[in-house]
Amino acid sequence: MITGAIVTDNTQNLAEKAQQYRQSVLDYEALDEQIDQLLQSRGGHSDQLTDEEYTHYRELADLRDLAYNRMKTLERSLLDEA
Repeated sequence: MITGAIVTDNTQNLAEKAQQYRQSVLDYEALDEQIDQLLQSRGGHSDQLTDEEYTHYRELADLRDLAYNRMKTLERSLLDEA
């Protein structure tokens, strides 16, 4: 029965990681969409942003980079366990 418990734990762990991965993809896409909307409001060019908008743009880009890194880390982890 211990083997069954280990398999169940591994399956649950894999399911949790898959859910975390799905959420990280959604987070990344939401941040990317916010950046796109901000840029589109200024003709698609970051050099047309006000100083305040540019600061917000950089903050969003930094968060998007973090979300991308998390997404890729989870992806590698899932592939390693599969």
